[in-house]
Amino acid sequence: MSSMKERMHTGELYLPGDEEIMVWQTKCLERLYEFNMTRPTEGARREAMLKEMFAEIDEGCYIEPPFHSNLGGGHIHFGKGIYANFNLTCVDDTHIYVGDYTMIGPNVTIATAGHPILPELREKGYQYNAPVHIGKNCWIGAGAIILPGITIGDNVVVGAGSVVTKNLPSDVVAVGNPCKVLREVNDHDKEYYFKDRKINYDNL
Repeated sequence: MSSMKERMHTGELYLPGDEEIMVWQTKCLERLYEFNMTRPTEGARREAMLKEMFAEIDEGCYIEPPFHSNLGGGHIHFGKGIYANFNLTCVDDTHIYVGDYTMIGPNVTIATAGHPILPELREKGYQYNAPVHIGKNCWIGAGAIILPGITIGDNVVVGAGSVVTKNLPSDVVAVGNPCKVLREVNDHDKEYYFKDRKINYDNL
């Protein structure tokens, strides 16, 4: 029979209060606490700490504290050039993958953990996990919530406050609760960056 720690990644029901998990999680959370206590002048220290804390993190990533994570980033895989604003919450009981150059607004939640609908199982503390995949060059707007098992394609804009309950294809703008595709990224976006504001390519 698989251990509770192994079941974190199989989608099976397991008990997150298992002693082996709790010992490891406490070590992760101690390191996360230290990260969140760093000063704004300690950029190099923050970068070094994230490389220790995360499952994977490439160059040029920046996370603005406070950062919240069940396992301190232990199951988070970041590509390069990723920026995350204040209060990113990652329920990383299983793996979260984020592609290169994705931007994450303030107060975003990315969750991999779920609990059974049956109250008798919740009473006993059972949980299950499903991984989340976010593509390259995405912009996840402020306050968005991404639920367990979701895959988001490349070049996707998720509107502020959206709740992503279903997978999103690449190259779209998606908004709402539940989050739905509003439109594709199109030629208009090559000319205008915000409402009637034109992109002045000579200044870029």
